[in-house]
Amino acid sequence: MTTDSEMLEELRKIREALAPTPPPKEPEKKKNLLEEFKDFIMKYKVLGLAIAFIMGQYIGDLVQSLVDNLVMPLVTFFLPPSIPWEEFTLWVFRIGAFLGDLLTFIIVAFVIFLLIKYSAKLGIE
Repeated sequence: MTTDSEMLEELRKIREALAPTPPPKEPEKKKNLLEEFKDFIMKYKVLGLAIAFIMGQYIGDLVQSLVDNLVMPLVTFFLPPSIPWEEFTLWVFRIGAFLGDLLTFIIVAFVIFLLIKYSAKLGIE
Protein backbone atom coordinates (compact mmCIF):
# COMPACT_ATOMS: atom_id res chain seq x y z
CA MET A 1 0.00 0.00 0.00
CA THR A 2 2.83 2.31 0.55
CA THR A 3 3.68 1.95 -3.09
CA ASP A 4 0.16 3.03 -4.08
CA SER A 5 0.26 6.05 -1.81
CA GLU A 6 3.70 6.97 -3.10
CA MET A 7 2.45 6.70 -6.68
CA LEU A 8 -0.54 8.87 -5.87
CA GLU A 9 1.71 11.45 -4.29
CA GLU A 10 3.96 11.45 -7.37
CA LEU A 11 0.93 11.84 -9.65
CA ARG A 12 -0.25 14.83 -7.59
CA LYS A 13 3.14 16.44 -7.94
CA ILE A 14 3.12 15.83 -11.70
CA ARG A 15 -0.40 17.31 -11.95
CA GLU A 16 0.69 20.41 -10.05
CA ALA A 17 3.75 20.76 -12.24
CA LEU A 18 1.69 20.49 -15.44
CA ALA A 19 -1.09 22.84 -14.29
CA PRO A 20 -0.87 26.19 -16.04
CA THR A 21 0.15 29.01 -13.79
CA PRO A 22 -2.13 32.04 -13.71
CA PRO A 23 -0.72 35.06 -15.47
CA PRO A 24 0.99 37.47 -13.13
CA LYS A 25 -1.20 40.31 -12.01
CA GLU A 26 -0.24 43.61 -13.47
CA PRO A 27 0.51 46.14 -10.82
CA GLU A 28 -2.28 48.68 -10.55
CA LYS A 29 -1.29 51.84 -12.32
CA LYS A 30 -1.38 54.70 -9.89
CA LYS A 31 -3.58 57.50 -11.18
CA ASN A 32 -2.63 61.07 -10.80
CA LEU A 33 -5.05 63.64 -9.45
CA LEU A 34 -6.16 64.81 -12.90
CA GLU A 35 -7.05 61.27 -14.02
CA GLU A 36 -8.99 60.67 -10.79
CA PHE A 37 -10.87 63.93 -11.35
CA LYS A 38 -11.74 62.92 -14.94
CA ASP A 39 -13.01 59.56 -13.68
CA PHE A 40 -15.14 61.33 -11.09
CA ILE A 41 -16.63 63.66 -13.71
CA MET A 42 -17.42 60.77 -16.05
CA LYS A 43 -18.73 58.38 -13.41
CA TYR A 44 -21.14 60.78 -11.73
CA LYS A 45 -22.00 62.79 -14.87
CA VAL A 46 -21.25 66.00 -13.03
CA LEU A 47 -21.28 68.15 -16.14
CA GLY A 48 -24.81 67.07 -17.07
CA LEU A 49 -25.95 67.62 -13.52
CA ALA A 50 -24.48 71.12 -13.47
CA ILE A 51 -26.15 72.02 -16.76
CA ALA A 52 -29.49 70.65 -15.53
CA PHE A 53 -29.19 72.67 -12.33
CA ILE A 54 -28.43 75.90 -14.18
CA MET A 55 -31.20 75.33 -16.72
CA GLY A 56 -33.63 74.49 -13.91
CA GLN A 57 -32.80 77.74 -12.17
CA TYR A 58 -33.47 79.83 -15.26
CA ILE A 59 -36.61 77.91 -16.19
CA GLY A 60 -37.85 78.50 -12.65
CA ASP A 61 -37.18 82.23 -13.04
CA LEU A 62 -38.98 82.24 -16.38
CA VAL A 63 -42.05 80.50 -14.96
CA GLN A 64 -42.02 82.85 -11.96
CA SER A 65 -42.02 85.77 -14.37
CA LEU A 66 -44.91 84.18 -16.28
CA VAL A 67 -46.93 83.94 -13.08
CA ASP A 68 -46.02 87.39 -11.77
CA ASN A 69 -46.42 89.29 -15.04
CA LEU A 70 -49.16 87.44 -16.93
CA VAL A 71 -51.27 85.27 -14.62
CA MET A 72 -51.49 87.35 -11.46
CA PRO A 73 -52.57 90.52 -13.32
CA LEU A 74 -55.48 88.46 -14.65
CA VAL A 75 -56.33 87.41 -11.10
CA THR A 76 -56.15 91.05 -9.99
CA PHE A 77 -58.48 92.00 -12.84
CA PHE A 78 -61.26 89.90 -11.29
CA LEU A 79 -60.74 91.19 -7.76
CA PRO A 80 -61.96 94.50 -6.34
CA PRO A 81 -59.38 97.20 -7.21
CA SER A 82 -59.26 98.59 -3.68
CA ILE A 83 -57.62 95.49 -2.11
CA PRO A 84 -54.48 93.86 -3.55
CA TRP A 85 -54.74 90.06 -3.59
CA GLU A 86 -51.50 89.67 -1.59
CA GLU A 87 -53.09 91.40 1.39
CA PHE A 88 -56.11 89.10 1.82
CA THR A 89 -55.98 87.86 5.40
CA LEU A 90 -58.07 85.63 7.59
CA TRP A 91 -57.39 86.54 11.20
CA VAL A 92 -53.52 86.36 11.24
CA PHE A 93 -53.14 84.15 8.18
CA ARG A 94 -52.09 85.74 4.90
CA ILE A 95 -54.39 83.78 2.63
CA GLY A 96 -53.71 85.93 -0.44
CA ALA A 97 -49.96 85.38 -0.38
CA PHE A 98 -50.45 81.65 0.18
CA LEU A 99 -52.89 81.36 -2.71
CA GLY A 100 -50.46 83.27 -4.95
CA ASP A 101 -47.64 80.87 -4.00
CA LEU A 102 -49.95 77.89 -4.50
CA LEU A 103 -50.89 79.11 -7.96
CA THR A 104 -47.21 79.62 -8.77
CA PHE A 105 -46.43 76.07 -7.64
CA ILE A 106 -49.23 74.58 -9.74
CA ILE A 107 -48.07 76.45 -12.83
CA VAL A 108 -44.41 75.47 -12.27
CA ALA A 109 -45.38 71.81 -11.76
CA PHE A 110 -47.50 71.89 -14.94
CA VAL A 111 -44.69 73.43 -16.99
CA ILE A 112 -42.23 70.80 -15.70
CA PHE A 113 -44.77 68.08 -16.54
CA LEU A 114 -45.05 69.42 -20.10
CA LEU A 115 -41.26 69.61 -20.49
CA ILE A 116 -40.82 66.02 -19.34
CA LYS A 117 -43.69 64.79 -21.50
CA TYR A 118 -42.40 66.41 -24.70
CA SER A 119 -38.77 65.55 -24.04
CA ALA A 120 -39.80 61.90 -23.67
CA LYS A 121 -41.56 62.10 -27.04
CA LEU A 122 -38.34 63.42 -28.56
CA GLY A 123 -36.37 60.60 -26.97
CA ILE A 124 -34.46 62.79 -24.53
CA GLU A 125 -33.93 61.14 -21.16
